[in-house]
Amino acid sequence: MPDFGRILIALGLILLVVGGLLVPLPRLGLPLGRLPGDLRLDSGQITCLVPIATSILLSLLLTIVLNLLGRFFR
Repeated sequence: MPDFGRILIALGLILLVVGGLLVPLPRLGLPLGRLPGDLRLDSGQITCLVPIATSILLSLLLTIVLNLLGRFFR
């Protein structure tokens, strides 16, 4: 059961870091959801957003963070 507690603490820290990074990003000139590779399809009254570049960027960042935490708790 102590391992479960460590996992919850790690997840909480990850969410804290990611949330802390997401808040100031629009002010720094990197608005997530409106990056050059993100698709926005407008057809009259319906808008479809497909954040491909944002998904790739967040995936890379989370991969790095999770690998660092995995090495830390090993």
